[in-house]
Amino acid sequence: MRISKSMLFSMLLACNFTTALYAQDSKLTVELNKFEDTDAGNCSAFFLFRNNTGNSFAEFEMSLAILDKSGVIDRLLTVDASPLPVARTTLKLFEIPDTECAGISEILLHAIDACRPQNEEQMDCFAIINLVSRTSAELVK
Repeated sequence: MRISKSMLFSMLLACNFTTALYAQDSKLTVELNKFEDTDAGNCSAFFLFRNNTGNSFAEFEMSLAILDKSGVIDRLLTVDASPLPVARTTLKLFEIPDTECAGISEILLHAIDACRPQNEEQMDCFAIINLVSRTSAELVK
């Protein structure tokens, strides 16, 4: 069977497109979805974890730096989001103590202290993380 150059180019293009889609879909998306002030003067942060990695995570713990409106680190916060089931979106709510939501300019994913897929060893998850914010504060790594 003989393949023309245009057919070969089309096949390679389709393969690259599929690979790019797979790479995008195989991420663990951490989305800062919503802020809500509490009566106690705290900020409730609603996070969605969209796990499209192909693995369930038995452990997933993040260290976050909360920056004020001046861009100065106000506090560090460690949050445990586990478990994160495969092919699911999970909602987690975390309290940021003694902080009004309007006073937060940015949340930095400082470290991932624990990232262990079910029945496997710890891994470095920074490469598979995609960050999104739907709030007035940026979520960055």
